[in-house]
Amino acid sequence: MIRFAADEDFNHDIVRALRRSLPEVDITTVQDAEGSGWPDSRVLEWAAASGRVLLTHDVNTMTRHAIERIQRGETMPGVIVAHQRLSIGAVLDDLLLVATYSDPRDWLDQIHFLPLSAG
Repeated sequence: MIRFAADEDFNHDIVRALRRSLPEVDITTVQDAEGSGWPDSRVLEWAAASGRVLLTHDVNTMTRHAIERIQRGETMPGVIVAHQRLSIGAVLDDLLLVATYSDPRDWLDQIHFLPLSAG
């Protein structure tokens, strides 16, 4: 199963809903790691060292840092960007699909945006 990390600004209602809906999910937050205030590059480094796909709402700077990391040849388990305008339910549905049906290798060095499909 995919292991997740949520950055500091990720909606913790989504984290709680994911834990309730899928109790076996392995998800931690930057705050759990005592990383509040870490710069994006450090958050990505921590997620990579922990083998966790990073969940974020940060479309601009986090994705830029992730792209730069990939360009430098530094691998990472992946980044999933959930636009803040999406409902908690929509994000939860996609994350449940990711956690349940995908392989961690599918996300390696990838940046994906939610929703996973239009429609």
